[in-house]
Amino acid sequence: MNSAGFPPHNRSSDAALINLLRAKNGLCVSELAQSLGVTATAVRQRLERLMRGGIVGRKSLLQARGRPTHAYDLTEKGLRSGSDNFRDLALVLWNEVRSVKEPSVRKGLLARIGSAMAGMYRDRISGSSVGERLESVAALLRERHFPCDTSISSENSAKPLAVLTTYSCPYPELAEQDRGICASERIMLQELVGSSVQLSECRLDGSSCCRFTASETLLVGPPIDGS
Repeated sequence: MNSAGFPPHNRSSDAALINLLRAKNGLCVSELAQSLGVTATAVRQRLERLMRGGIVGRKSLLQARGRPTHAYDLTEKGLRSGSDNFRDLALVLWNEVRSVKEPSVRKGLLARIGSAMAGMYRDRISGSSVGERLESVAALLRERHFPCDTSISSENSAKPLAVLTTYSCPYPELAEQDRGICASERIMLQELVGSSVQLSECRLDGSSCCRFTASETLLVGPPIDGS
């Protein structure tokens, strides 16, 4: 699901309809069908999908004769749906982080970024054990269409360790420029699961996945190491 609330394979056709409603709210099915050059049935299917996603709203218009007709407009969520592309801004801001020369200042910035990212998701993480909380993180990633899974590993450890394996990078362009984003992601995971987390495998090193291993050691306070 993309940020506008509809699946990627419907994005282009839905975007055309959304743009029409952005230009002029209160259009009916026949007006939309004529503007888009498709059938009324196709328009109704798109509208139903967008209404389920909270992007489009519907209101009834009373007519002098016959059944009432419906007009469609964008909801508040729909109005925001075309204004959430932060890719360029993210790249610019991350380049500013990279430009910091003092190692201690840079580590502090990475730690604060990781903590801020954790703060965005903390209230959605549940579970009493490290493994349960890591699975809760994985469920959140899957909601955002990042393939991942969790497992238990006893390799090179006296105790079983919870492992999160991700098969795509949430920030590929940033990671290719600077591994610091990996450090921020690791810190985010540490704060969310409440234990020390290590990046044991990374796609940037040629692995087919990124693998984060969480220990049973509970953190006493927030991590400050951005390495």
